Amino acid sequence: MNPVKTLNELKAIREQLKSENKKVVFTNGCFDLIHAGHVDYLSKAKEMGDVLFVGLNSDSSVKRIKGPKRPILKETERKFILSNLRPADYIVIFDEDTPEKLIKELVPDILVKGADWKLEDIVGKDVVLGNGGEVKTIEFVSDQSTTKIIEEIVKRYKD
Repeated sequence: MNPVKTLNELKAIREQLKSENKKVVFTNGCFDLIHAGHVDYLSKAKEMGDVLFVGLNSDSSVKRIKGPKRPILKETERKFILSNLRPADYIVIFDEDTPEKLIKELVPDILVKGADWKLEDIVGKDVVLGNGGEVKTIEFVSDQSTTKIIEEIVKRYKD
């Protein structure tokens, strides 16, 4: 089964899951250079419900958010890696800077972001809370980030 879906496909899946009283968790990110912190985060997000939807920023979206030298890995590679990680049940690519449109269309039961986000700044929280859902954050156990990995590579190979 290919877990990568269009928004319309995911909406239909969401409706089916709702009829089965399954809790849908939604999170999103660039997931460039996937590392242990990403895997830990996705595993914890998945534990919060029955099914995990992951919104993956498109290449153009990552460039706008992270700068012209990003992403390191193209969308097709990031999509492939994510789709082969156990926690991610479904993946949808989005081109906007935020997942607001996805959240409005899918209305997940639980919206999850990293603890580096203040609750009031989490995009889509009003939609989820307004529909009886929950918004949660996950503490990072790893002090890793793609930016730190890139900096370390540059430092090591600078000479």
